[in-house]
Amino acid sequence: MTGLPVTELSTRAREIFRMVVESYISSGQPVGSKTLAGGGALNLSSASIRSVLADLESLGLLAAPHTSAGRLPTEQGLRLFVDAMMQVAEPTAEERAAIERQLDVRGPIEAALAATSAVLSDLSACAGVVMVPRREPRLAQLSLVPLGPGRALAVLVGEDGAVENRMIELPGLVRSGALEEASNYITARLAGRTLSEAVRAMRAEIAGGRSALDAASRDLVERGLAVWSEDSLRRPVLIVRGQANLLDEQALGDLERIRSLLDDLENKQSVADLLDSAREAEAMRIFIGSENRLFALSGSSVIASPYRDREGRVVGVVGVIGPTRLNYARIVPMVDFTAQSLGKLIG
Repeated sequence: MTGLPVTELSTRAREIFRMVVESYISSGQPVGSKTLAGGGALNLSSASIRSVLADLESLGLLAAPHTSAGRLPTEQGLRLFVDAMMQVAEPTAEERAAIERQLDVRGPIEAALAATSAVLSDLSACAGVVMVPRREPRLAQLSLVPLGPGRALAVLVGEDGAVENRMIELPGLVRSGALEEASNYITARLAGRTLSEAVRAMRAEIAGGRSALDAASRDLVERGLAVWSEDSLRRPVLIVRGQANLLDEQALGDLERIRSLLDDLENKQSVADLLDSAREAEAMRIFIGSENRLFALSGSSVIASPYRDREGRVVGVVGVIGPTRLNYARIVPMVDFTAQSLGKLIG
């Protein structure tokens, strides 16, 4: 947060500063005194406006990229605007409907999260990011269905109603009824547990001689659970969509900055670590430019909000990454609405 309270600015300086920031966010171009005077809203001469612009520059809120090329807000200026002057706008009915449609997806939770990050990217014209909840699904049913010699389909039904399928290899010939016996064992004895809990419980029961399964059925149980345990370890901790949105005409004029940004996005663990700060803060976080070390070189901004389950526990983070001239007033409430909607989905 900038150290300058907005109350220290005169009414005239606040209005000119606000107009510069909003014009810059809209166009990405420096704003000059003639442009501000030409709008007629200020009822001031170009000379008077230039004097105020110079004062704002001396305070570190504006900068002149070139001589007589107008002013741009600095990162400090954008922080002051976001914290003290911005008036947020609620997402439109169309935006809310577009986000909610992506959450109404059957199947793995990751599919809904990927769709959500994609639509958030489209609506914001930024890169959309979602951290996957750090949790394992609980079993309701696991069935092993024969597909032919040496192959079976493991069908997992979670307590949340999600259904997923995985192929497993069978060890040679399997006696008739072994797949059904293994399926019934898993469902009857291990339902309600997470995958890791199920594997531990199964192995403890078999090792203790408390299982009535024969060797063949025990092997099938092990294989059926193992394919899901391995799968959960491979699930991404972060989903990123819409990197191409970052390649606008203005960005292409600074290829080194864009190369740095895309390299940063490729390092998903570092991005996840950054978003973790929003999880820990349990509130919306806005990083502008060099306020975060990861995107300091590319001069990018991050808007991130945690999302919670129905018990109020933070389970993940959703947000956008884009240039510092983001339309914060529009995107902040959009990210917040997405986080609330994800919370309803997670349950």
